[in-house]
Amino acid sequence: MTETMSWLQAVVLGALQGLTEFLPISSSGHLRIVSQIWFGQDAGAAFTAVTQLGTELAVLIFFAKDIWRIVLAWFGGLRDPARRGVDYRIGWYVILATIPIGVLGFVFRHQISTAARNLWLVAIMLILFSFVFIAAERVGSRSKSLETMTRRDAIAMGLAQCLALIPGVSRSGSTASAGLFVGMERAAAFRFSFLIAIPAVLASGLFSLKDAFEPSDGVTASGAQIFVATAIAFVLGYVSIAWLLKFVSHHSLAWFAGYRIALGLFVIALLATNTISAT
Repeated sequence: MTETMSWLQAVVLGALQGLTEFLPISSSGHLRIVSQIWFGQDAGAAFTAVTQLGTELAVLIFFAKDIWRIVLAWFGGLRDPARRGVDYRIGWYVILATIPIGVLGFVFRHQISTAARNLWLVAIMLILFSFVFIAAERVGSRSKSLETMTRRDAIAMGLAQCLALIPGVSRSGSTASAGLFVGMERAAAFRFSFLIAIPAVLASGLFSLKDAFEPSDGVTASGAQIFVATAIAFVLGYVSIAWLLKFVSHHSLAWFAGYRIALGLFVIALLATNTISAT
């Protein structure tokens, strides 16, 4: 059964997507929670995936110089071994780190849009992965930059990105935590996290376009609503990237962990009292 999305819902969820996509607090989890509490219905995994195209456009523009340099270095290095420097290696690292989520995202695509969106699971993941953030901050040496990261580091972050398929985990949180565990600087871990998200999120958003317009259940959004929500996500996402990179240069992930735990406990309380439905 499907219902029609309201303009208020489209604007609120687009803004929420932009504000939370890059923060390690789970944008998909927030969209799922706010949809249920405020609007009494799930906007759906497809709507979330499509609006993420707006935030990924923000990444492409924000890191345009870096991305262009890496792409040129990667293609140049394929032809000429003498040009295989740092950017060439990073290009390969992005490809390697993207493969795991591409495979698992396709294999478990049905579970991602159904069982994984249960609010009990979302709330538990918000809380559990807060402690992962804290552990990563305590264990990590924060001594590696993008220039000194290794293939093993990239693969570790790529595997961690797969956890972001579960709402409540956070793509940036899981990958940045993995980066910290292998000794990367906090800001460098987040930068690489943004880079490896580009292929995965673009593929997911484009793959979900049809389902966003014609969902089998959940909420049906018009083309205009999806466009506006995606545009809002782009603008706020760009601002969010700039703020986050500055913040994590001097602050621990533990700041976000406290918020995640509080939100998770709040959702559990609402579920336990039957104030909201888990599905």
